[in-house]
Amino acid sequence: MSRKYLIGAALMLSLAGTANATSFVVTTDAVVGAVAASTDATSDISSSFKDDKIVKAARDDAAAFVGSHGDIRGAKLESAFLHIRSQAPALQASDAQLAQAILAL
Repeated sequence: MSRKYLIGAALMLSLAGTANATSFVVTTDAVVGAVAASTDATSDISSSFKDDKIVKAARDDAAAFVGSHGDIRGAKLESAFLHIRSQAPALQASDAQLAQAILAL
């Protein structure tokens, strides 16, 4: 009888390990997908506006925006946001992503 319990316990542990591994993989895939989407948006923005004078002028404001977690919004940064969104209307990036992309230039 103890052998049946041992086999049963081993089976249950292997099934539990598989369930945990699957949950970890799904969670990891979701996080990696979100980071990849953010990185793609940032690289698309930074490559398109690398030499743009309006965007370059907003670097200091972008640094203040990122450093203050969005509390400080300078006029040059607001102008750059409007300019970027008018030049790339299909771009789905948040203000924080745009500010980070401006800093990455």
